Amino acid sequence: MGPKPIHDGYRPPANTYDEMLGADGQIRPHWRDFIRSLDNLTREEMAQRWDFGRTLLRENGVTYNVYGDDAGLERPWQLDPLPMILPAAEWAAIAQAVSQRATLLNAIIGDLYGPRTLIAHGLIPPALLHANPSYLRPCHGWTPSGGRHLHVYAAELARGSDGRWRVIADRTEVPAGAGYALENRTIVSRVLPEFFRSMPVERLGPFFDSLRRTLQNLSPRRNDDPRIVLLTPGPYNETYFEHSFMARHLGLTLVQGEDLTVRDNKVFLKTLTGLQQVDVILRRTNGEWCDPLELRGDSTLGVAGLLQSARAGNVVIANALGGGLLDGSAIMPFLPKISRALLSEDLMLPSIASWWCGQDHERQFVLDNLDRLTLRPAFHNRVRPIQSAGLTKTERADLAQTIHTRPWDWVAQEVGSMSSVPVWSEGRLEPQHTVLRVFAVASEQGWHVMHGGLARVSAERDLLTARLQTGGGGSKDLWVLADPTAHATIHARQHNAPIKLTRGNRDLPSRVADNMFWLGRYLERCESTTRLLRTTLQLIEEALDQGDPAGAVHAVHTISGLGLPMPAQTPSDDPEDLPSRLIAHHSDADNYGLACHGERLGRVVANLRDRLSTDTWRALQRLRDQIGRLHSQEGRSGVQSRLNSIVLNIEAVSGLAMENMTRGPLWLFLDAGRRVERAISIVDTLGGALNGAEDEDCVPMDLLLDVSDSTMTYRSRYLAAPRLAGVLDLLLCDESNPRSLGFQLAALSEHMDRLALAAGDTGFLRPEQRMMTVLCGIVRTADVMLLATYDRDGGYHDAERLLEAIRSRLWGLSEGISREYFTHAQWRLPVAPVEMLP
Repeated sequence: MGPKPIHDGYRPPANTYDEMLGADGQIRPHWRDFIRSLDNLTREEMAQRWDFGRTLLRENGVTYNVYGDDAGLERPWQLDPLPMILPAAEWAAIAQAVSQRATLLNAIIGDLYGPRTLIAHGLIPPALLHANPSYLRPCHGWTPSGGRHLHVYAAELARGSDGRWRVIADRTEVPAGAGYALENRTIVSRVLPEFFRSMPVERLGPFFDSLRRTLQNLSPRRNDDPRIVLLTPGPYNETYFEHSFMARHLGLTLVQGEDLTVRDNKVFLKTLTGLQQVDVILRRTNGEWCDPLELRGDSTLGVAGLLQSARAGNVVIANALGGGLLDGSAIMPFLPKISRALLSEDLMLPSIASWWCGQDHERQFVLDNLDRLTLRPAFHNRVRPIQSAGLTKTERADLAQTIHTRPWDWVAQEVGSMSSVPVWSEGRLEPQHTVLRVFAVASEQGWHVMHGGLARVSAERDLLTARLQTGGGGSKDLWVLADPTAHATIHARQHNAPIKLTRGNRDLPSRVADNMFWLGRYLERCESTTRLLRTTLQLIEEALDQGDPAGAVHAVHTISGLGLPMPAQTPSDDPEDLPSRLIAHHSDADNYGLACHGERLGRVVANLRDRLSTDTWRALQRLRDQIGRLHSQEGRSGVQSRLNSIVLNIEAVSGLAMENMTRGPLWLFLDAGRRVERAISIVDTLGGALNGAEDEDCVPMDLLLDVSDSTMTYRSRYLAAPRLAGVLDLLLCDESNPRSLGFQLAALSEHMDRLALAAGDTGFLRPEQRMMTVLCGIVRTADVMLLATYDRDGGYHDAERLLEAIRSRLWGLSEGISREYFTHAQWRLPVAPVEMLP
C-alpha cells in the first residue's frame, strides 16, 4: 500500500460548518481539484515545501510588532501554506454585500459629521455619537473633497454553523491587512505553484491598481503627477511592515509626521531640495493623532495644521479624518433600520447579534446573559474582546460592575460557532476556526472589492479575542475561484500621462537622508568593533595557550587603548576568564559594544525598509541576527567563526551598495556616513596607539596594520618589519589606500561637492565644503617623517596634536551635515499681511 493521502484523517469539529468538507463528509466541489493535487504529494514533500515558505517569509522580513512581548518587537508573520477556497457565486454575493455596507457606512459618517438627521429621526441615540472618543469634534461641518469620508474599508466576516456569513467587525479608520494578503499570495503561490496555475484563481493585482488610480484621482490640483504619500506612525507600529510594503508596491513616498509641515494651509514634504507640496495622504495613523494643533495636543505622530489644510481643500486624506467613528461595534444593532432609511434596502450581509449597553433594556439583557456573550469595546477595535464564559465568578462580577459604571463603552455579541478550515500542522491537516477580512476601495465605478482577502485561523476562543497584529493564531491566503461560465471581462486600457524622464530622487525626505547617514555610521562601527574584538580574542588566546596570562592582560590593555570597549576589570580577575567576559560584554546591548551597535543599526534599518533593496534588506537582517547570536556555547573557534561571518556580511552590504545603488543622494549619505565614521575611527586608533608610547618600538604597528586590513599592502611595499613613518603614511596620508584617513577625506570632499550641487550651486562654498577643504589640506600637507619623530620631552606630540585637530573637525563636519541637510526650520514669516485684531 502507498502512503495515505494527506487529507486522510481530517475531522472537523462537531456541529461546525467546515469549509472543505460537507455535512456528509464529502469534499466540497470547489475544493476537489486542490485536494486531488495535494494528495499527490507525500507528507515529506509538503514539509519541505513549507520549510521553503518559512524561509521566504524570513528573508522577505514579513513581521508584525507586538508591544511588550518577550519574544521581541518584531515577530515573524504566521502563515499557513494551504489556502482557503471560495467559489465564484458565493464570493459574488459577499462582494455585493460588502459594497453595500461600505456605501452605508460612508453615508452614516457623512450624516453624523453633517446634518445628523439619523439622530433627529431617532435611528441613532445621541449618546452613541457624543460618548464616542473617535468622534472628532473639529471635523464637524467639514465635507471632505468629493464628499467621501471612506475610501478604503474592510469587514471581518465569520460563517456560522448555519453556513451564513455575518459581519463581526467593521474597519473604517485605517483598515490593515491588504498588504499582508498580497504577501500571503506571493508566498503561497511559490510554495504551491502548480496548484495555483492549474486553478482559476482570481488575481489581487486589480484591487491595488484601483487603489492607485483612486488616490491619483483624489488630487485637488488635478495634475498628471500628483504627490501621494503614505503617512505611518513609524517602525514601532504593529503593522509597519505593511506600510512599507504598500508604499513600495503602490509607488508612494512613506512618510512620518516629522517629514511633513503645513505652510499657508498647504502640506509640504520636507526634502533635501526644499519643501514639495503634497496632494494626497493615504494615512495609516489613527485620526486623533494626526494633528496636534486641533486634535490631540500630546501627539508627536501628526502634522500641526493638517486638518485646516484639508478643510481648505489643499490636501485630500484617505480615509478622511474622523472615519474611525464607526470603527467599533456600537453601530451594528442600528444598521438594519438605517439601511432601510438611507438606502431603501435591507442589509445583504447581517451583523452578528449585538447589544449596545448604552440602552437600558439592552444593558439588562447583557447582564442577565453575561456568561454566554462576548464583550467588546463599543467605539474601537484596538482592545481584545472579553470572553465572559472564560471568566471566574469574581471576574464576571467585576465586569458587570464595569458595565454599570460606563455602560456606553461596551457592546455585547453572541458569536456562536465559527466555520473551520484545514491547516497544515506537524505533518497533517487539522481543523481550525477562521475569520475573513475582506477589503474594498472606492473607485469611479463604485466600490471595488478585492477578489481575495486575509483569512485568520486559530482555536476559536483565541481567534475571537485576538487582533490581527497581536499574534492570535495564523493567517491564510484566500483563493476566490473565477466563474468558468462567465466571459472574460476586457477592461479598457487606462490612459497614462506622458512620462517625464528624470534621473534624480525627487522625494527624499530629510529624515530618510538622516537615517541613511547613520546607517553608514553604524555599519562602520560594527565593522571596526568586530575587527578589534576579533584581534583581541586572537591575542588573548595565543597568550593563554603559551602559558602567558600577563601577556593576555597586556593585549587587553593595548587594544583598549585603540578604542575597543572593555568590561570593567579588577586585580582578582582570572586572565583565563578574559575571552568569555569580553564576549559577554559585547553580546549585551546594554553595554557600549558590538551588540549595542547592532541594535542601533536595526533601529535605523527599520526606518529605511521602503528604501532598501530586497537583497540589501536580507543582508542587513542577517547581519543583525549574526550579532545577536554572538554569545553562544560553541567555544572559542565558534566565536571566531561568527566574528569572521560578521565582517564578511558587512563587506557584502558594502558590495551591494557599491554595485547596486545609483549614485544619488541616498548613496551619497550612506557612503558619507561610513567615511565620517571610518575617519573618526582611524584618528582614534592612531591616537590611542601613540598615546603614552615611549619610543617607536612601543607603538603596536602590527596591530594597527591588522585591524586596518593593510598588512599585505605594507609588506608588498616595504618588504621589512613595520616602521612608524611607513605605517603613518599608509594609514594617514595615502589616498590610494581605502583604509587610510586620506582616502576617507578625499571621498568626503567629493560627496560634499555633489550634495552642494544637488542642493543648488550658488557659486560659493557651503560650510561643509569649506571644512573639507581644510581637512584635506591638513592631511595632504602633513610631514609624515616629522610626525613619526619621537620627542623625549613631549613624545609624539606633533602627531597627537594633528590627530586631535582632525578629530574635532570631523565631529564638526558631522554636525554640519546634520544642520545643513537633515533639519528644516519649523516656521517662517507669513507671506500675507498680518491682520490686526480689533
